Formats: sequence, C-alpha cells, structure tokens
Amino acid sequence: MNFVIVDVETTGGHTKDSKITELAMYKHDGEQIIEHFHSLVNPEQAIPEFIVRLTGITDSMVATAPKFYEIAKQVLEFCEGCVFVAHNVAFDYGMFRSEYKRLGYEFRMPQLCTVRASRIVLPGHASYSLGKICKELGIPNAARHRADGDAKATAALFTLLIQSDKNQLKTFIQDVLNPKNVHPNLSLESIEELPNKTGVYKLYNEFNQLIYIGKSIHIKKRIEQHLRNTKTAKGQQMIQDICRVEYELTGSELIAMLLESALIKEHKPIYNRKLRKSLFPFGLYDQLDIDGYKRLKIESTAKKEEEPLMQFTSRKDAIGYLEHIVEKRQLCQKLCYLYPTQSACFQYTIHQCNGACVQEEDPALYNQRVQAYIDELQFNGDTFFLIDKGRNKGEKSLVWIENGIYRGYGYAPFHFHGKEPLHWTRYIQLEKENRDNKTIVHQFMRKPSGQKRIDLNPILRA
Repeated sequence: MNFVIVDVETTGGHTKDSKITELAMYKHDGEQIIEHFHSLVNPEQAIPEFIVRLTGITDSMVATAPKFYEIAKQVLEFCEGCVFVAHNVAFDYGMFRSEYKRLGYEFRMPQLCTVRASRIVLPGHASYSLGKICKELGIPNAARHRADGDAKATAALFTLLIQSDKNQLKTFIQDVLNPKNVHPNLSLESIEELPNKTGVYKLYNEFNQLIYIGKSIHIKKRIEQHLRNTKTAKGQQMIQDICRVEYELTGSELIAMLLESALIKEHKPIYNRKLRKSLFPFGLYDQLDIDGYKRLKIESTAKKEEEPLMQFTSRKDAIGYLEHIVEKRQLCQKLCYLYPTQSACFQYTIHQCNGACVQEEDPALYNQRVQAYIDELQFNGDTFFLIDKGRNKGEKSLVWIENGIYRGYGYAPFHFHGKEPLHWTRYIQLEKENRDNKTIVHQFMRKPSGQKRIDLNPILRA
C-alpha cells in the first residue's frame, strides 16, 4: 500500500472559496519516501495580505506559476492508487476536492489524518499541531507554513507513526464514501458541506420520515461514520435508507446531549437503539434495610416504578460509579451490594469500613453520609447557571438549575455577564425536568470540561 503525504498553501482558510497557491506531495511506500512533487500554483485571484505574511507567498511569485488545471492530470497520476495523508487531512483533502470540482471532476481517495493518528499512536504530547509535535519529536522543518517544508515534516512524522505501529495505523484509514452504497437521492456534496461542529443531527429516509437522531462534537465526521458502517446488517440497511441530513448546532456538548434526549423521546426514530426504553437502562436506588441502614443499589430501571437517584447507560458504568462513591463517602461495600457476603465486607478487614456491615457503626452516622451524597445529587437545592460555548463567537450557552431542579437551557449574548444573574432566565427555554435530562446534567458535571458554574444562592440570600 502506497501513501501520498500532502500539504497545500491557499488564499484563505475555507475550502469552498479558497484556491491553492502551492502544493507538495511525498509518495511513501510504507517504509520510506519514494517520490516527490512540488509546485507553486497560480490561484487566479489575489492573495490576501495576512496570508502573504503567514506563508511568504506573494502575487508576483505565483504570477508565472502553472494554474491548477495545467497540473491537475499530473497530480492525479501521482496520487493514483494511494492513501491521501495530511496533518488535519480534512482541509488539504477538501482543497483538492474543491479544485477538481471546479474542473468538473469528482476527486475521491481514502484518507488518513496524522493529527488523529498521532494522538493514539504517540500519546502524551501537550500539543499535536504540526510545529509543536515535530519540535518535540526532533523533526526539522526549515520552511514552516510552506507546502514543501510542512509536507516533508508530515512525511517524517508519518514514517515514525508507521514504524511505531503499522497495523494500528491501518485502522485510521477512512475509506471513500462510495456513491454506489448510499441511497441514490442522498447528495454526497451536502455531506461534505456539513460542519465539524457540536450539535444534533437528524437522518431522514426517502419518505421524509425521521429515522435516527444523534449528537456529536464533530457532526460531519459522525455522519460519515454512519455512511461507512458496513460491519453490521443494521448499519448497511441504515446507509441505504438515509436520504437527507438535517442538523442543529448547539455549541455546548451538554446542550447537544439534552436536545438529543428530548428529540428522541418526542419522535422515537426507528433506528435509535433504545427507542422503546430509557436511554439509561440502569439506575441507582436507595432503600432502608431492617437494621435501619440506608442502602444504595444498582437495578434495572425497567423493573422499578420510582425515580432513581442516578441513571447509567450500562451496568459497567453504574458499578464503576458506585464503587467510586463508596470509596469517596466511606460507605460499606456490602450495604451497596458490591461485596456479597454473610459477614463483614473486605474493606472492614483492612480497616477502611467503619463496620456498618456487621452493625458496629451507628446507623444514624452511616445514613448521614449516604444522605449527604443524595442531597448533592439534588444539587443540594442550589440555584445556578452552567455557562459554556455558544453556537458562535457572539454568544454563550446557559443551562439553568433552580432550587436543585433542571429548568432548561438557552443562549445569551457573549458579554451578558455584566447583567444581574437573576435576569439571565429571560434567555432560558423552559423545559420540564425528567430523570433523563437531570442524569445528563449530573453526568456532564462529573466530567472535566470548559463549563463555568455561576451560583445564585448567595445573591438570593443577600
């Protein structure tokens, strides 16, 4: 298998409107570089001043260079039978697609992104930008922000990747979306124009029926995964059924999760895996035993009528979470059904349990710790906003919890912070709390993220 490592310089940052000003390609046979191509390109349009400052490529430098159509056949012949490789492949591949589209040719090649591959094969680096990762790995690049210098550096990085794990690298190759596999009415051009941003997407069939709802922080990549999923009968059938894609940007991953959950409940699409049951089939419940101890237990939500304290997508996640709570709150493994025994739990034998398992700890003291945890799950009755990224640079997203109850989400102007927080509710689209949206907020708050919490309780008490 051969690879062609590519880098381009352009007149701008958007593949649809920009033109190539320079391109470089290094052909790699899986062991070493075997061929090289480099050329300036006349973009037939002016190069913006900020691009000139970045790349050093001026209008006069490309004035006598070949236009893209003059080297298009040579480029195709160079790439034939190869996997297209680039650092942030979506941009370079998109530029090739755009240039060939203007010539009436459908350019398609399997692709591999060295950014994505580096994060997995070479973990632990602070940054995976080409300049920083190459510096850390000792890869020289005397011509940064020029196609040949960056392509050569990417080729050296690719060599390290393939030497580190040739087999794993094969898993990063994305096959071309094959028009023969998808529904004839699905426009692949519309798929390519999808944004790689955070939001919710809807898939429709030829009868305009909503068949699937999903969320992703990279909508385009996720849709392409759906369209390449030929490993299962369900995946193959879904590929053949998808006729149209709609999406709604949310900016915030949390809001994408909340919106996805609400839409699935409302529409119950046929391809959503859990459409006849909760998104969270396992729950955490509390109960009082005959000895007066308040116990925590993981059970199926389908078998219970009462609302769980927390919900989970799998039993494994539920058990892992409960184990964490037991350790953090100094609870008893036996009383949480994590250590089945007729006597003391293991933690008691190593002096990490206070003895509730053998009635040595006062139930009131033990229950106090359990209740403190339950109160925390109810957000301790707090009123606060979670502030995160908006759908664009001019806004922020808001999720509102009032007195421990989920109230809804919305979007506010970017500089709204100077206003009284009590007035932020005007931006909120009110929703009714249910066990799914409350669980989503809880689970998201447990993850490290860029969200900011603004408490209103001190203000209300003042």
